[in-house]
Amino acid sequence: MNYLDFEKPLAEIEGKAEELRALARANPAMDISKEAEALDRKSDSLLKDLYKSLTPWQKCQVARHPDRPHTRDYIEGLFAEFTPLAGDRGFADDHAVMGGLARFNDQPVVVIGHEKGHDTKSRIERNFGMARPEGYRKAVRLMDMADRFNLPVITLIDTPGAYPGKGAEERGQAEAIARSTAKCLEIGVPLLSIVVGEGGSGGAVAFATANRIAMLEHSVYSVISPEGCASILWKDAEKMREAAEALRLTAQDLQKLGVIDRIIKEPMGGAQRGRKETVEAVGKAIEAMLAEMAGKKRAEILKDRRQKFLAMGAKGLAA
Repeated sequence: MNYLDFEKPLAEIEGKAEELRALARANPAMDISKEAEALDRKSDSLLKDLYKSLTPWQKCQVARHPDRPHTRDYIEGLFAEFTPLAGDRGFADDHAVMGGLARFNDQPVVVIGHEKGHDTKSRIERNFGMARPEGYRKAVRLMDMADRFNLPVITLIDTPGAYPGKGAEERGQAEAIARSTAKCLEIGVPLLSIVVGEGGSGGAVAFATANRIAMLEHSVYSVISPEGCASILWKDAEKMREAAEALRLTAQDLQKLGVIDRIIKEPMGGAQRGRKETVEAVGKAIEAMLAEMAGKKRAEILKDRRQKFLAMGAKGLAA
């Protein structure tokens, strides 16, 4: 288990409980069950206390936790017959973006998502989920195909933002993001987006300009990272806590503002402590959102999406 900074007291208690159990395994005659159970109760209580009132910055840390399920986990857990499609037909295949044809509850769909990787090698290969222009152009190609064959599009958002490297800028990063965002608005099939970790800047908006947007309880979605915001406003990246508060980037804030439509509850302690349960919860949310869009004609789907974005923010301003 990887522990976050604010979880250090929890790490100490759970570490002591594991030490006791390791001692009991080495000495079968020892009975430490009562002591271990007492520590377990203490850790459960502390976990609830820590997670019942997370600050926006702590939610950012949870959203970035390396053990959270990523796009690959959701595809493996929720979709059958996944057939990955690679490349943008122009430059290369971007491994930071996964996408292809699949079946969800036996319904043909197109699924697209950012993939961060699960270990050092795969994280480098996936560029930590930061897509280059060819990743967004691949997404545009997949959305075009979905529109042509009348397939719903499901996107999974988990990126700190688009890759800001020199090569990416030379190949038209901003234009690729803009085209992907425009394509989200143009397609006449249901488009559903779920922010499963970080939803960072235009790199996230390019996949999440959708009819329905859901967020996991401890995920975040913002125009810029707290560190980047702090560097611009205060010339000090260490003021990221204040920036996270000001950005209104939590699922709870964004639902109040009308930016997202639903919050998907996570297991106690975050998605990283209940990966299977989290994947199942996301599946139920996708099923519910697909049901909301079922039977709508192309004109209705486009109108629904247009009205959603025209009304965005009005709910929060009225309050």
